[in-house]
Amino acid sequence: MSDPVADNAGTRFDECGNLTTSTAIIGADVGGTYARLGWATLRPGEPIQVNGFRKYTCAEHPSLAAILRDYVHWLHTENLAPAIQSAVVAIAGVLDGDDLLNTNLAWPVSLSRTRHDAGLEQLALINDFVAVAQALPYADAAAMQRIYGEGALEMRLPALVLGPGTGLGVALRLADGVLSSEAGHAALSAGTPLEQDVLRLLSQQHAHVDNERILSGPGLVALYTCLCELRAVPAQWQTPAQIIQAARAETDTLALESTQMFAAWLGSLAGDLALTFGARSVYLTGGITGHLAAELHDDGFQQRFLSKGGLSPALRQVPVWRIEHGELGVLGALAWHAENALPAAARRSATEHGE
Repeated sequence: MSDPVADNAGTRFDECGNLTTSTAIIGADVGGTYARLGWATLRPGEPIQVNGFRKYTCAEHPSLAAILRDYVHWLHTENLAPAIQSAVVAIAGVLDGDDLLNTNLAWPVSLSRTRHDAGLEQLALINDFVAVAQALPYADAAAMQRIYGEGALEMRLPALVLGPGTGLGVALRLADGVLSSEAGHAALSAGTPLEQDVLRLLSQQHAHVDNERILSGPGLVALYTCLCELRAVPAQWQTPAQIIQAARAETDTLALESTQMFAAWLGSLAGDLALTFGARSVYLTGGITGHLAAELHDDGFQQRFLSKGGLSPALRQVPVWRIEHGELGVLGALAWHAENALPAAARRSATEHGE
C-alpha cells in the first residue's frame, strides 16, 4: 500500500535521477494505540537522522490529520524544523482507493481528507510493516537481539519482518524493494491439542479466526481468557500489561502459561511464514515482543519455529532477531521516501523535460 509523493518544491535531481539537494519531510508511524512522528532532512549520500521524535496516544486525538497538524504546529512554535509541507505515514491497513481499510485504528482515514485537514501539500500512506522492512538496512546493530541462529549480524535476503502490537504486521524485504503482506488476517492454525482447544473456543465466537486474534496485544488477552475458560478459573486480568505483570511476578500460573504459549505460537507462525516466503532471516518487532523478550528467548519459540517436519533443517540456517528500536517505523517511512518517492519524482521530472 503506497501512494507516491510528489517531489518537494526545491528538490533537484541529476541526470541519473539522484537527489542533489536536501529536502525536509515528516515521517510517521501510526498503529492502533500510538502514533510516533519525527522529521528529517534528506541529503544526498548521508544517513537518515530522525529529529523531533514525538509520541501520541491515538485515542486522545480525533483524527490522524489532527495529530499531523499538532506535530507541525509544535515544530513551528518550538522552532525545531524548517517549514515542512510533506509527510509519509506508515500506517496499519490497506488503501482502497482514497480510504484506508483497517480494523484497529481509533478513527477512519481518508488520504485526501487527511492531507487537506493537516494542511500538507503532499502526503503518502504506506503499510506500517513495509516501513519497518524498509528501515532494516538503517537500523542500529545495537538494537538487534539474537533469538536464534549463529554467525555475524547481516541482513540475509529475503528478510521476513513480523510483529505483534495492536494487530499483527508482516512484510518481506527483498533485494529490490519490500513486499507487503496481510498475513495477520490469514486463518490461525493450531499446532498442539491445547491450541486446538483455544481455536475451537474462538471459532464459537468469530466467523473468521485470524492470526492476530491471538498473536497481538488484544490476542494475548483472548488467549488468557480462553485458558481460564478451559480450566474453569475466573479471569483476573483484562489488559496485556496486567497479564505480563502477573506472569513476571509468577502470581498467576495461567498468566505465565499464556505468555509462554503466545511466544511458542508466534514461533510456529514465524516458521510457517519463513517457509512460505523463502526467508533467509527473520526479524521480530512490535510492542509485545519487547515485553515478552524473556519468553521469546526461551526454548518454546525456537522449538516451534523449527518444528516443520522434513523442512526443519532448512530453517536451522535462518537466524531470528528481535529489534528494540522505538523509532524504526518513523525511520522506515523516511527511508521509503528517499528510496522510492524521490527517485520516482526524478523520473517524472526527466520525462516531463524530455530527458
